[in-house]
Amino acid sequence: MSGGALILVIAMLALVWLLLIRPSKRRQVEQSSMIEAIEPGDEVLTAGGIYGYVKTVDGDELTVEIAPELTIRLARRAVAAVIPPESEQEPAELSPAHSDGTTAS
Repeated sequence: MSGGALILVIAMLALVWLLLIRPSKRRQVEQSSMIEAIEPGDEVLTAGGIYGYVKTVDGDELTVEIAPELTIRLARRAVAAVIPPESEQEPAELSPAHSDGTTAS
């Protein structure tokens, strides 16, 4: 293998690492830290698409209330996302207003 071909192979491996492996690891670390930070009172979304509020945390098990007086037991790893409280979210604009007072369609 010539020197130029070796440099090309090394450059391709570095590119794959930068574009695929590194972002994937970062997302995995963020997901793990989010799951470890779950506390009672947090609103969560499960991997199955169910929304609920965490009532208790016991190691790797959560008790989640999905309806009044209806709770389910859930493994921590089944949580896809923690929903931030509404007070922290900014309201989304439905349609921007034009300077003449009309709205965009």
